[in-house]
Amino acid sequence: MEIRKLRRRVLVSVVALFTIVLTGITGYMLIEGYSFKDALYMTVITISTVGFGLVHPLTPFGTYFTVFLIIISFVLIAFVLQSLISILIDTDFRLFIKRLRMEKLVRRLKDHVIVCGYGKNGHHAVEELLLHGEIVVVIERDHSVITQHEFHKKENLYFIEGDATDDDILQSANVQKAKALIATLPTDADNVFVVLSARELNPSLLIISRASDEQSDSKLRRAGANFVIMPDHIGGHRMGKLVSQPDVLEFLDYIMVKSGNTVNIESIPCEKLPREYMGKTIGELDIRRNTGANVVGLKLNDGTYIFNPSPNERIEPGSRLFVLGTPEQIEKLIKLYKS
Repeated sequence: MEIRKLRRRVLVSVVALFTIVLTGITGYMLIEGYSFKDALYMTVITISTVGFGLVHPLTPFGTYFTVFLIIISFVLIAFVLQSLISILIDTDFRLFIKRLRMEKLVRRLKDHVIVCGYGKNGHHAVEELLLHGEIVVVIERDHSVITQHEFHKKENLYFIEGDATDDDILQSANVQKAKALIATLPTDADNVFVVLSARELNPSLLIISRASDEQSDSKLRRAGANFVIMPDHIGGHRMGKLVSQPDVLEFLDYIMVKSGNTVNIESIPCEKLPREYMGKTIGELDIRRNTGANVVGLKLNDGTYIFNPSPNERIEPGSRLFVLGTPEQIEKLIKLYKS
């Protein structure tokens, strides 16, 4: 049973109970002239069949109405009980409760990453994010995907079942407090819609979107995407590189994908370094000797990239260092230059 059907059945059961009570109160007030309190009392004892005494002797028409009320209440209560029992024994009921708990947890999150769609691209994106310690919220509308992948067993991973193109679903994922969103829905049109909505809800959000068609690239960027990734193009370039530069690609692939916790490239904002390091050269920082890590790139505050920067390049506010090293070396670098 889907979550939506569970909610609908609960709602129908509540409405049915409310309707029969309201019908009983209205009937006794109109037919017997009872006050609201007496009409409510008569309705409750009639529906529950507890057998307490009448408030006043019933008129013939009031007796017929009571018989009618008993028959209808039996039918409706049987439906309600059957619905409640089916919900309680349904395996998806546990998922329903977990979803409510998870939505409550997601509302407390901050600086998390939202991944829209848990297909192949979404799955790989989530694995990479979790590897780097990010908190991830997955939005997926396919109920079978939610039940097949046990999100609740993975740390820092949450899910919202629903359509990511719906603003209410994005808000359920707490998009206003997220730091990034990755749109990996199957169609470019849906990704454009998600990007538009997310940008409107959070103007400072970093948005990355998947695209299948080249024409969708400009549309997604106009909609508010910071980066647009085309998996087919990347795959084609990759296959070409495997012919022309197989060793280079294998080396880069090892660093970026396969190395896991062995080696990594980290981007370090220079603002995180103490003030006394501003204006100093990379050589004066002596990162290699102090930590074992290597500076492989520098991004200047005007957006210019310098690959394999010389020791004479100076550290300026707004620039970024790209450092290659093991997690231990990176951690040592951060601790050393933060202290």
